Amino acid sequence: MNVLLIGSGGREHALAWKLAASPMLTRLYAAPGNPGIAKEAEIVPLDIGDHAAVAAFSKDKAIDLVVVGPEAPLVVGLADDLRAAGIRVFGPSQAAARLEGSKGFTKDLCARKNIPTAAYGRFTDAAQAAAYVRKQGAPIVVKADGLAAGKGVTVAMTVEEALEAVAACFDGSFGAAGAEVVVEEFLTGEEASFFCLCDGVTALPFGTAQDHKRVGEGDTGPNTGGMGAYSPAPVMTPEMIERTMREIVEPTMRGMAELGAPFSGVLFAGLMITAEGPKLIEYNVRFGDPECQVLMMRLKDDLLVLLSAAADGQLSHMSARWRDDAALTVVMAANGYPGMPERGSAISGLDRVPEGVEIFHAGTAEKDGKLVANGGRVLNVTATGKTVTEAQARAYAGVDAIDWPQGFCRRDIGFRAVEREKGA
Repeated sequence: MNVLLIGSGGREHALAWKLAASPMLTRLYAAPGNPGIAKEAEIVPLDIGDHAAVAAFSKDKAIDLVVVGPEAPLVVGLADDLRAAGIRVFGPSQAAARLEGSKGFTKDLCARKNIPTAAYGRFTDAAQAAAYVRKQGAPIVVKADGLAAGKGVTVAMTVEEALEAVAACFDGSFGAAGAEVVVEEFLTGEEASFFCLCDGVTALPFGTAQDHKRVGEGDTGPNTGGMGAYSPAPVMTPEMIERTMREIVEPTMRGMAELGAPFSGVLFAGLMITAEGPKLIEYNVRFGDPECQVLMMRLKDDLLVLLSAAADGQLSHMSARWRDDAALTVVMAANGYPGMPERGSAISGLDRVPEGVEIFHAGTAEKDGKLVANGGRVLNVTATGKTVTEAQARAYAGVDAIDWPQGFCRRDIGFRAVEREKGA
């Protein structure tokens, strides 16, 4: 099969790495790609915003499957336009991608289908949102309705902080994403990421992970796109997975089909495991980043076979098998992140990383033959081990081999699982 992978981040590098291992693969192309992806795929200078150009390239190169990595092209309908041109796609339609493209849409679906989630209000008026915050009190959660690259959510511990977050949304800090705001009750428990491959009818459980969203150690400081992750998430026991499927995923699949927007692609449920059971925090319509990196390290099966089955509506015949080993990834970010990251600093030492540690490029570029930082989250240093503790030690050995003074990382990725293992 000839495959075109859309995207340029760490998630896409991990997907490229796994797709490249498939015996079914003939040629792998990537657009726009990055220097890490270039080791696995042929980089093509496509404007992924030009859907007609992507379709024309796919026909010219006899592409058998387009795999769309990031959410933004899905929310604006890339999958629809490719399917209309007769091209097979792994990824949801624009109508189905509303599950990530509009937090308010998803909350309303939850209300209709009795899916457990936080109580909420939807607002297009700043004064009404502020009044709701004052009435509910803190802690409380304020979310920009649309896509904000993982930065449109404020977990406010005081009313003042929540009011500032409401003001930031309506002041245009998140562009069009903040034109509507969702204000939610604060849930207590342990967060987990749960993934399913979906074909419009069937949802196939596809692994668990735990992400570290905050920039500082001990889960402190502002939210980021994710500073690291590990898989599997111990909190996602077989019983919790079964409940999540029954109470959250399956009603969602039915609800989307009823709306005439059956969901096909990756359904990523961000969960809070509360005293009452799993509750949905949010949906994403693509693999998590950096959760994808740890899932790909643990997946035994041929990724291309599974994605093809999802695109063809054939998942009811499939299963996904996982290695028993844990996997852990550490995000190395550029100084200044999650604010304005410093770009252009040189990175070296990747050839000194211990064997078995995979480096997935997230925000890199090549300049004058040297690897340089070209984004906020720059490298994902990823390793496996019999335990999370062992995977963590190997990943940080990889981090320590890299020479990049202008970068930083958290040194406690996986700390909850490590504490569990010490107590076991």
